Amino acid sequence: MPHNLSNSDVQQLIAILKQENRGLKISQIAAALPQEVARRTLQRRLLELQKQGVIEIHGVKSSTEYFLKTSPTRIALSKSAAQLKSKIQEPLTVRKPVGYKTDFLFSYQPNKTFYLSEKIRAHLLEQGQQFHQKLEPGTYAKRILHRLLIDLSWNSSRLEGNTYSFLETERLIEYGAAPDGKDAAEAQMIMNHKEAIEFMVDQVADTGLNKYVVFNIHALLSNNLLSNPRARGRLRQIPVGIGKTVYHPLEIPQVIEDCFQRIIDIANKIKDPFEQAFFLMVQLPYLQPFEDVNKRVSRLVSNIPLMQNNLSPLSFIDVPKDDYISGLLGIYELNNITLMRDVFVWAYERSAQHYKLIQDNLTDPNLLLMRYKKTLFELVRYVITQNIQGKAIISTIAKWSVEHVDKTHQKEFSRLAEQEIASLHTGNIAVYHLSEEVFDRWRRHF
Repeated sequence: MPHNLSNSDVQQLIAILKQENRGLKISQIAAALPQEVARRTLQRRLLELQKQGVIEIHGVKSSTEYFLKTSPTRIALSKSAAQLKSKIQEPLTVRKPVGYKTDFLFSYQPNKTFYLSEKIRAHLLEQGQQFHQKLEPGTYAKRILHRLLIDLSWNSSRLEGNTYSFLETERLIEYGAAPDGKDAAEAQMIMNHKEAIEFMVDQVADTGLNKYVVFNIHALLSNNLLSNPRARGRLRQIPVGIGKTVYHPLEIPQVIEDCFQRIIDIANKIKDPFEQAFFLMVQLPYLQPFEDVNKRVSRLVSNIPLMQNNLSPLSFIDVPKDDYISGLLGIYELNNITLMRDVFVWAYERSAQHYKLIQDNLTDPNLLLMRYKKTLFELVRYVITQNIQGKAIISTIAKWSVEHVDKTHQKEFSRLAEQEIASLHTGNIAVYHLSEEVFDRWRRHF
């Protein structure tokens, strides 16, 4: 039976259009999905993506085709941001070398200086507020943690040049199943994101933002990726260079430490969570406090104030890499936040819309689960008790579906089984009559 599209399915729609890089008819999109979907449901989701500015629809009736909007036209930059982008894309030979300017940081007065206008902050609050009642800090992030792990890990890694697709990222995070032909460093980058996000969400309620949290986020993000392992979670003691820019970061360790502490102190005094998030997104990469992985740290750390206030997180969904990097160069070379501000606002609107869809679908019933409850029960038990791991989980599910599920339901059942196995933890294994000992033995191999 066709089912309502989940948010993972929505991401697959985007991935299908992105991979094909051309207009597709609705029948072609439906055929590329891993499960059967009602045509009207699929049309409704595609219309939602059009309203969000993610896709374009051309033609009428049988000639209708769906196109993914290309990155250069996706963010409508303000005139000043567009001018800044043109300026910092001039050849390096005509751009004047610059160093770190402490006044850019020290002149910022929390709750008096604002990178984001009152209008922008009010708009972002309207977009990102999921709850009007007061909840414990981090409640919303924990509620959507599974989705957040995949979204933020994939998009942050993508901005670093990682070539994993959304589906490959999902399977790597859920089953440790790395596709053939990929660089091991790419898998390491994604799994590092997963662990850092889990740590961050766990720390938000009790700890919030401090040096300990930022250091450990860096340590987790950089694990097994630095030539000097001792540099993990430590402020740098050596000079660093940044490619494709005339900006030269600070070199004196004591000044780096002083500025880093100043960033933490100022951020904690900022009352508005969006101003706080954007301040961190600007100042952390500008300082370059670590030997490497600074941008990744800033993308995760900027989420802490949003999580503390139970706002939609910032997952950088579909953010064009060119605009993001250009925004950073504007900060590095000219201390101009205009372009990065446009990127931040657009990115948050996109993320908030995404998590609003998740919020709306949290309680959708699954009729297929009811029909194949016994089959799913036996499959999950088989995977865990036989200690099946990694890509073997995917192939086992596919084979089981062929043998036990009607042909028209096999793709959807396989997807459901993948999600169910990925959702197992010690608090719900009794549903499948599994002991902690058996489950722990299976889990240790991840």
